[in-house]
Amino acid sequence: MKYVTPVITLILLNPIQSLPSQRWTFEPKSVIRIGRSTDNDVVLYSAVVSRHHVELRLNDASRWEIISIGANGTYIDERLITKMPVQDGMIIRLASSGPKIQIHVGGDITRTQKKAARSSYLDQSRDTLINVKDSSSEDENSL
Repeated sequence: MKYVTPVITLILLNPIQSLPSQRWTFEPKSVIRIGRSTDNDVVLYSAVVSRHHVELRLNDASRWEIISIGANGTYIDERLITKMPVQDGMIIRLASSGPKIQIHVGGDITRTQKKAARSSYLDQSRDTLINVKDSSSEDENSL
């Protein structure tokens, strides 16, 4: 039986307002790596992010899992995790005080993703700085 790899979208949330500031969408792929090193799929330049911090992997049942491999840990709802199934819309934090990433699985686009796609400060490049532009001066109606 051939499995179809679900599309996965990662959204970096603004540290001040938890609004989308950057987005990455991955078509069929079995492993997505997040960390500070430039050989990751998502590169985040932050002192608390490990060179290789998190991997999102497809298991045998074609479901995504989060595997924390960084020295500073990965958190969901303030709980340290090592491995956990991905749930659509969940938010992970890299290290106890690091960047937050929201995860969306599948083809359905939520309202948050639609806003992110229209946002003028959204950058889909591979690399990012954690000190993202503060959008408080943006007109909220433009989202």
